[in-house]
Amino acid sequence: MEEYFQGKRTGFNLPYQLKGTFFQKQAWETLLKIGYGEIWSYAKQASSMGRPKAVRAVGQANGRNPLTIVIPCHRVTGKNGSLTGYGSGLDRKQQLLDLEEKFNPGQRRWS
Repeated sequence: MEEYFQGKRTGFNLPYQLKGTFFQKQAWETLLKIGYGEIWSYAKQASSMGRPKAVRAVGQANGRNPLTIVIPCHRVTGKNGSLTGYGSGLDRKQQLLDLEEKFNPGQRRWS
């Protein structure tokens, strides 16, 4: 984690076994596709799962993410980039987004 907070690590390759529903696991796996410094909307995440109408369910699944930095749910925002929901609080979510922007300037892409 220290390397992540120093901007030296943009992803994690750790062994873990997630426990959750099929949908939750699908949502969490989709989060791993979001690049460092990139921001997706909940709608884009739902669409990329082939479930474009499951936006709220995606938000709920992200809220149950047990590995919040390793599986980067902080990279998902509401419409137009609005901060919504994060288990560690919205201030922490903003800090993580700002950290990634700091170490990857100009790469923040919202879609």
